[in-house]
Amino acid sequence: MATIYDIAKKTGYSITTVSKVLNNYTDVSDKARKKVMDAVTEMGYFPSSSARMLTTKKSWTIGVVFVEKAGVGMEHPFFSSVIENFKKNVERFGYDLLFASNQIGNEAKTYLEHFRYRGVDGIVVVCSLLNDPEVEKLMKADIPSVVIDLDSKGSSAVYSDNEYGSELAVDYLVSLGHRSIAHISGDQGLFVGVQRLKGFKDAIQKLNLSISDEFIVDGGFFTYEGGQRAMEALLRNRVRPTAVYAAGDLMALGAIDTIRKHGLSVPEDFSIVGFDDIQMIRYTAPALTTIRQNTDLIGKTAANLLLDQINENEKQSLSVKIPVTLIERDSCRKI
Repeated sequence: MATIYDIAKKTGYSITTVSKVLNNYTDVSDKARKKVMDAVTEMGYFPSSSARMLTTKKSWTIGVVFVEKAGVGMEHPFFSSVIENFKKNVERFGYDLLFASNQIGNEAKTYLEHFRYRGVDGIVVVCSLLNDPEVEKLMKADIPSVVIDLDSKGSSAVYSDNEYGSELAVDYLVSLGHRSIAHISGDQGLFVGVQRLKGFKDAIQKLNLSISDEFIVDGGFFTYEGGQRAMEALLRNRVRPTAVYAAGDLMALGAIDTIRKHGLSVPEDFSIVGFDDIQMIRYTAPALTTIRQNTDLIGKTAANLLLDQINENEKQSLSVKIPVTLIERDSCRKI
Protein backbone atom coordinates (compact mmCIF):
# COMPACT_ATOMS: atom_id res chain seq x y z
CA MET A 1 0.00 0.00 0.00
CA ALA A 2 1.35 3.42 -0.99
CA THR A 3 2.30 5.86 1.76
CA ILE A 4 2.69 9.62 1.90
CA TYR A 5 6.45 9.05 1.62
CA ASP A 6 5.94 7.16 -1.66
CA ILE A 7 3.87 10.07 -3.02
CA ALA A 8 6.63 12.52 -2.03
CA LYS A 9 9.30 10.40 -3.69
CA LYS A 10 7.36 10.00 -6.92
CA THR A 11 6.46 13.69 -7.28
CA GLY A 12 9.70 15.17 -6.01
CA TYR A 13 7.86 17.35 -3.51
CA SER A 14 8.48 17.37 0.21
CA ILE A 15 6.32 15.42 2.63
CA THR A 16 5.10 18.76 3.98
CA THR A 17 3.89 19.88 0.52
CA VAL A 18 2.19 16.53 -0.13
CA SER A 19 0.50 16.72 3.26
CA LYS A 20 -0.76 20.25 2.51
CA VAL A 21 -2.25 19.09 -0.79
CA LEU A 22 -3.95 16.09 0.83
CA ASN A 23 -5.40 18.29 3.55
CA ASN A 24 -6.58 21.03 1.16
CA TYR A 25 -4.33 23.85 2.37
CA THR A 26 -4.46 26.93 0.14
CA ASP A 27 -0.74 27.83 0.14
CA VAL A 28 0.13 25.25 -2.54
CA SER A 29 0.58 25.96 -6.26
CA ASP A 30 -1.90 24.54 -8.76
CA LYS A 31 0.99 22.71 -10.44
CA ALA A 32 2.00 20.97 -7.23
CA ARG A 33 -1.59 20.16 -6.34
CA LYS A 34 -2.23 18.54 -9.74
CA LYS A 35 1.00 16.53 -9.69
CA VAL A 36 0.36 15.21 -6.19
CA MET A 37 -3.28 14.33 -6.87
CA ASP A 38 -2.33 12.57 -10.12
CA ALA A 39 0.19 10.48 -8.16
CA VAL A 40 -2.42 9.74 -5.49
CA THR A 41 -4.77 8.39 -8.15
CA GLU A 42 -2.07 6.45 -9.98
CA MET A 43 -0.63 4.83 -6.85
CA GLY A 44 -3.96 4.19 -5.15
CA TYR A 45 -2.99 6.10 -2.03
CA PHE A 46 -5.66 6.05 0.67
CA PRO A 47 -4.87 7.77 3.99
CA SER A 48 -5.79 6.19 7.32
CA SER A 49 -8.72 8.10 8.80
CA SER A 50 -7.26 7.80 12.30
CA ALA A 51 -3.91 9.14 11.13
CA ARG A 52 -5.59 12.04 9.33
CA MET A 53 -7.55 12.95 12.45
CA LEU A 54 -4.43 12.92 14.62
CA THR A 55 -2.40 14.91 12.11
CA THR A 56 -4.99 17.51 11.10
CA LYS A 57 -7.12 17.75 14.26
CA LYS A 58 -10.19 17.28 12.07
CA SER A 59 -12.89 14.60 12.01
CA TRP A 60 -13.27 14.95 8.21
CA THR A 61 -17.02 14.78 8.71
CA ILE A 62 -19.72 17.31 7.81
CA GLY A 63 -23.08 17.17 9.54
CA VAL A 64 -26.26 17.38 7.45
CA VAL A 65 -29.72 18.20 8.71
CA PHE A 66 -33.06 18.73 6.99
CA VAL A 67 -35.58 21.01 8.69
CA GLU A 68 -38.91 21.19 6.86
CA LYS A 69 -42.60 20.74 7.65
CA ALA A 70 -43.73 18.33 4.94
CA GLY A 71 -41.60 15.47 6.31
CA VAL A 72 -40.30 14.75 2.82
CA GLY A 73 -36.63 15.58 3.38
CA MET A 74 -34.31 14.11 0.78
CA GLU A 75 -37.21 12.49 -1.05
CA HIS A 76 -37.99 15.89 -2.55
CA PRO A 77 -36.18 16.06 -5.92
CA PHE A 78 -34.84 19.58 -5.29
CA PHE A 79 -33.30 18.71 -1.92
CA SER A 80 -31.83 15.42 -3.13
CA SER A 81 -30.22 17.10 -6.14
CA VAL A 82 -28.71 19.91 -4.04
CA ILE A 83 -27.27 17.53 -1.44
CA GLU A 84 -25.89 15.23 -4.13
CA ASN A 85 -24.02 18.16 -5.66
CA PHE A 86 -22.86 19.33 -2.24
CA LYS A 87 -21.65 15.80 -1.50
CA LYS A 88 -19.66 15.55 -4.74
CA ASN A 89 -17.84 18.79 -4.00
CA VAL A 90 -16.86 17.99 -0.39
CA GLU A 91 -15.94 14.37 -1.15
CA ARG A 92 -13.19 15.59 -3.46
CA PHE A 93 -11.43 16.93 -0.37
CA GLY A 94 -11.91 13.80 1.73
CA TYR A 95 -15.03 14.68 3.73
CA ASP A 96 -17.86 12.30 4.64
CA LEU A 97 -21.44 13.34 5.42
CA LEU A 98 -23.20 12.54 8.68
CA PHE A 99 -27.00 12.86 8.61
CA ALA A 100 -28.29 14.06 11.95
CA SER A 101 -30.63 12.36 14.35
CA ASN A 102 -32.05 13.97 17.45
CA GLN A 103 -31.32 10.78 19.39
CA ILE A 104 -28.02 9.52 20.79
CA GLY A 105 -28.61 6.14 22.35
CA ASN A 106 -31.93 6.49 24.15
CA GLU A 107 -31.52 10.18 24.96
CA ALA A 108 -33.17 13.00 23.06
CA LYS A 109 -30.61 15.56 21.85
CA THR A 110 -30.76 18.77 19.88
CA TYR A 111 -29.10 18.77 16.48
CA LEU A 112 -26.35 20.98 17.89
CA GLU A 113 -25.71 18.56 20.76
CA HIS A 114 -25.61 15.68 18.29
CA PHE A 115 -23.03 17.41 16.08
CA ARG A 116 -20.87 18.41 19.04
CA TYR A 117 -20.96 14.81 20.26
CA ARG A 118 -19.87 13.57 16.84
CA GLY A 119 -17.20 16.25 16.53
CA VAL A 120 -18.13 17.35 12.99
CA ASP A 121 -15.96 19.95 11.27
CA GLY A 122 -18.91 21.82 9.80
CA ILE A 123 -22.67 21.72 9.31
CA VAL A 124 -24.90 22.13 6.27
CA VAL A 125 -28.58 22.81 6.97
CA VAL A 126 -31.28 22.46 4.33
CA CYS A 127 -34.14 24.52 5.68
CA SER A 128 -37.07 26.58 4.42
CA LEU A 129 -38.68 27.25 7.81
CA LEU A 130 -38.52 30.79 9.13
CA ASN A 131 -37.37 31.32 12.72
CA ASP A 132 -36.93 27.64 13.57
CA PRO A 133 -35.34 27.50 17.07
CA GLU A 134 -33.21 24.41 16.27
CA VAL A 135 -31.76 26.12 13.20
CA GLU A 136 -31.17 29.33 15.16
CA LYS A 137 -29.05 27.37 17.65
CA LEU A 138 -27.01 25.83 14.86
CA MET A 139 -26.46 29.17 13.17
CA LYS A 140 -25.35 30.92 16.37
CA ALA A 141 -22.95 28.15 17.39
CA ASP A 142 -19.22 28.48 16.73
CA ILE A 143 -19.17 25.46 14.39
CA PRO A 144 -18.69 26.46 10.70
CA SER A 145 -22.07 26.28 8.97
CA VAL A 146 -23.97 27.01 5.80
CA VAL A 147 -27.73 27.00 5.30
CA ILE A 148 -29.42 26.21 1.99
CA ASP A 149 -32.82 27.53 0.88
CA LEU A 150 -32.98 30.17 3.60
CA ASP A 151 -31.29 33.51 4.24
CA SER A 152 -29.56 33.79 7.59
CA LYS A 153 -27.58 36.47 9.40
CA GLY A 154 -25.97 33.95 11.74
CA SER A 155 -24.12 31.90 9.15
CA SER A 156 -23.37 31.63 5.45
CA ALA A 157 -26.41 31.02 3.27
CA VAL A 158 -27.18 29.96 -0.29
CA TYR A 159 -30.58 30.33 -1.89
CA SER A 160 -32.20 30.94 -5.27
CA ASP A 161 -33.45 34.33 -6.45
CA ASN A 162 -37.04 33.42 -5.63
CA GLU A 163 -38.57 36.87 -6.11
CA TYR A 164 -37.05 37.31 -9.55
CA GLY A 165 -38.17 33.80 -10.50
CA SER A 166 -41.77 34.75 -9.77
CA GLU A 167 -41.37 37.90 -11.85
CA LEU A 168 -40.05 35.81 -14.75
CA ALA A 169 -43.10 33.53 -14.53
CA VAL A 170 -45.59 36.41 -14.53
CA ASP A 171 -43.80 38.33 -17.29
CA TYR A 172 -43.78 35.21 -19.47
CA LEU A 173 -47.51 34.58 -19.02
CA VAL A 174 -48.29 38.23 -19.75
CA SER A 175 -46.18 38.03 -22.93
CA LEU A 176 -48.51 35.23 -24.06
CA GLY A 177 -51.53 37.47 -23.59
CA HIS A 178 -52.67 36.32 -20.15
CA ARG A 179 -54.05 38.95 -17.80
CA SER A 180 -56.02 36.72 -15.43
CA ILE A 181 -53.21 34.92 -13.58
CA ALA A 182 -53.60 32.92 -10.36
CA HIS A 183 -50.87 31.90 -7.94
CA ILE A 184 -50.63 28.69 -5.92
CA SER A 185 -48.33 29.87 -3.15
CA GLY A 186 -46.15 27.99 -0.72
CA ASP A 187 -46.85 28.09 3.00
CA GLN A 188 -46.04 31.52 4.44
CA GLY A 189 -44.08 29.98 7.28
CA LEU A 190 -41.48 29.00 4.70
CA PHE A 191 -38.80 31.35 3.37
CA VAL A 192 -39.34 30.36 -0.26
CA GLY A 193 -43.11 30.62 0.10
CA VAL A 194 -42.82 34.20 1.33
CA GLN A 195 -40.25 35.18 -1.30
CA ARG A 196 -42.11 33.71 -4.28
CA LEU A 197 -45.45 35.22 -3.25
CA LYS A 198 -43.79 38.62 -2.82
CA GLY A 199 -42.24 38.31 -6.29
CA PHE A 200 -45.66 37.43 -7.75
CA LYS A 201 -47.38 40.41 -6.11
CA ASP A 202 -44.58 42.79 -7.11
CA ALA A 203 -44.77 41.63 -10.73
CA ILE A 204 -48.55 42.02 -10.81
CA GLN A 205 -48.22 45.55 -9.41
CA LYS A 206 -45.48 46.56 -11.85
CA LEU A 207 -47.62 45.43 -14.77
CA ASN A 208 -50.70 47.26 -13.42
CA LEU A 209 -52.75 44.08 -13.41
CA SER A 210 -55.78 43.67 -11.17
CA ILE A 211 -55.84 40.27 -9.49
CA SER A 212 -58.62 39.09 -7.18
CA ASP A 213 -57.62 37.84 -3.71
CA GLU A 214 -59.36 34.57 -4.66
CA PHE A 215 -56.64 34.04 -7.26
CA ILE A 216 -53.97 33.57 -4.59
CA VAL A 217 -54.39 30.16 -2.95
CA ASP A 218 -52.18 28.57 -0.29
CA GLY A 219 -50.75 25.29 -1.62
CA GLY A 220 -49.08 24.39 1.68
CA PHE A 221 -45.72 22.67 1.86
CA PHE A 222 -44.97 22.37 -1.87
CA THR A 223 -46.55 18.92 -2.28
CA TYR A 224 -48.49 17.31 -5.13
CA GLU A 225 -51.56 17.04 -2.90
CA GLY A 226 -51.28 20.71 -1.96
CA GLY A 227 -51.40 21.61 -5.65
CA GLN A 228 -54.47 19.44 -6.15
CA ARG A 229 -56.35 21.12 -3.30
CA ALA A 230 -55.35 24.62 -4.38
CA MET A 231 -56.52 24.01 -7.96
CA GLU A 232 -59.85 22.70 -6.66
CA ALA A 233 -60.31 26.02 -4.87
CA LEU A 234 -59.47 27.99 -8.02
CA LEU A 235 -61.96 25.97 -10.07
CA ARG A 236 -64.72 26.81 -7.57
CA ASN A 237 -64.33 30.54 -8.30
CA ARG A 238 -67.11 32.15 -10.30
CA VAL A 239 -64.46 33.69 -12.55
CA ARG A 240 -61.56 31.40 -13.45
CA PRO A 241 -58.02 32.42 -14.36
CA THR A 242 -56.54 31.61 -17.76
CA ALA A 243 -53.12 30.87 -16.27
CA VAL A 244 -51.72 29.53 -13.00
CA TYR A 245 -48.23 30.06 -11.60
CA ALA A 246 -47.43 27.45 -8.93
CA ALA A 247 -44.57 28.12 -6.50
CA GLY A 248 -43.27 24.54 -6.91
CA ASP A 249 -43.24 21.90 -9.64
CA LEU A 250 -44.92 19.24 -7.51
CA MET A 251 -47.78 21.66 -6.81
CA ALA A 252 -47.98 22.43 -10.53
CA LEU A 253 -48.27 18.71 -11.33
CA GLY A 254 -51.00 18.35 -8.70
CA ALA A 255 -52.87 21.28 -10.25
CA ILE A 256 -52.65 19.69 -13.71
CA ASP A 257 -54.07 16.43 -12.31
CA THR A 258 -57.07 18.28 -10.83
CA ILE A 259 -57.65 20.15 -14.10
CA ARG A 260 -57.79 16.86 -15.99
CA LYS A 261 -60.16 15.29 -13.46
CA HIS A 262 -62.57 18.13 -14.21
CA GLY A 263 -62.51 17.30 -17.92
CA LEU A 264 -60.29 20.24 -18.77
CA SER A 265 -56.79 20.32 -20.25
CA VAL A 266 -53.40 22.05 -20.19
CA PRO A 267 -52.56 24.30 -22.00
CA GLU A 268 -55.88 24.56 -23.89
CA ASP A 269 -57.94 25.61 -20.85
CA PHE A 270 -55.19 26.69 -18.44
CA SER A 271 -51.56 27.63 -18.92
CA ILE A 272 -49.37 26.39 -16.06
CA VAL A 273 -45.91 27.50 -14.88
CA GLY A 274 -43.99 25.80 -12.05
CA PHE A 275 -40.83 26.50 -10.08
CA ASP A 276 -37.80 24.20 -9.51
CA ASP A 277 -37.26 22.26 -12.77
CA ILE A 278 -37.18 18.86 -11.08
CA GLN A 279 -36.13 16.13 -13.48
CA MET A 280 -39.48 14.35 -13.81
CA ILE A 281 -41.31 17.32 -15.34
CA ARG A 282 -39.31 17.02 -18.56
CA TYR A 283 -41.16 13.77 -19.25
CA THR A 284 -44.72 14.72 -18.28
CA ALA A 285 -47.39 15.43 -20.87
CA PRO A 286 -47.39 18.30 -21.43
CA ALA A 287 -43.79 18.99 -20.41
CA LEU A 288 -43.93 21.71 -17.76
CA THR A 289 -42.74 25.27 -18.31
CA THR A 290 -40.96 26.26 -15.12
CA ILE A 291 -38.38 28.38 -13.33
CA ARG A 292 -35.12 26.44 -13.06
CA GLN A 293 -33.13 26.43 -9.84
CA ASN A 294 -29.45 25.74 -10.49
CA THR A 295 -28.98 22.85 -8.05
CA ASP A 296 -25.43 22.21 -9.31
CA LEU A 297 -24.36 25.75 -8.44
CA ILE A 298 -26.30 25.81 -5.16
CA GLY A 299 -24.58 22.62 -3.98
CA LYS A 300 -21.14 23.70 -5.17
CA THR A 301 -21.43 27.19 -3.66
CA ALA A 302 -22.60 25.82 -0.32
CA ALA A 303 -19.70 23.36 -0.28
CA ASN A 304 -17.13 26.07 -1.08
CA LEU A 305 -18.49 28.43 1.57
CA LEU A 306 -18.34 25.73 4.23
CA LEU A 307 -14.90 24.41 3.24
CA ASP A 308 -13.49 27.96 3.33
CA GLN A 309 -14.71 28.34 6.91
CA ILE A 310 -13.28 24.97 7.94
CA ASN A 311 -9.90 25.64 6.31
CA GLU A 312 -9.63 29.16 7.72
CA ASN A 313 -10.96 28.02 11.10
CA GLU A 314 -13.23 31.04 11.12
CA LYS A 315 -16.99 31.22 10.98
CA GLN A 316 -18.30 33.50 8.24
CA SER A 317 -21.66 35.11 7.49
CA LEU A 318 -22.10 35.51 3.74
CA SER A 319 -25.34 35.23 1.75
CA VAL A 320 -25.21 34.15 -1.89
CA LYS A 321 -28.27 34.47 -4.13
CA ILE A 322 -28.18 32.03 -7.07
CA PRO A 323 -29.71 33.16 -10.42
CA VAL A 324 -32.76 31.37 -11.85
CA THR A 325 -33.94 30.97 -15.45
CA LEU A 326 -37.22 30.40 -17.24
CA ILE A 327 -37.44 27.05 -19.06
CA GLU A 328 -40.09 27.16 -21.76
CA ARG A 329 -41.84 23.87 -22.58
CA ASP A 330 -45.39 22.90 -23.55
CA SER A 331 -47.70 23.78 -20.65
CA CYS A 332 -48.50 27.35 -21.76
CA ARG A 333 -50.13 28.84 -24.83
CA LYS A 334 -50.83 32.24 -26.33
CA ILE A 335 -54.32 33.65 -26.02
